Amino acid sequence: MLEMRPNCECCDRDLPAEKGGAFICSFECTFCADCADARLNRVCPNCSGALVARPTRAAALHAKYPPSAQRKLRAQPCPA
Repeated sequence: MLEMRPNCECCDRDLPAEKGGAFICSFECTFCADCADARLNRVCPNCSGALVARPTRAAALHAKYPPSAQRKLRAQPCPA
């Protein structure tokens, strides 16, 4: 089951699990569409893996399968 992290690791934008617009790599590093496209060229700056669209999780499933509430930011700034 995906962790469904709540924010972009570059810009800290909120990324609700039930909405689109998030991109992840195979390690679940999470980025918003703006950062994934404009700053990262859809390549994860942490592992060099491909960033692909993260699936959504229906809000009705959040009680049984809650998305992560822990925010994560990169230790180093994302490329400009």
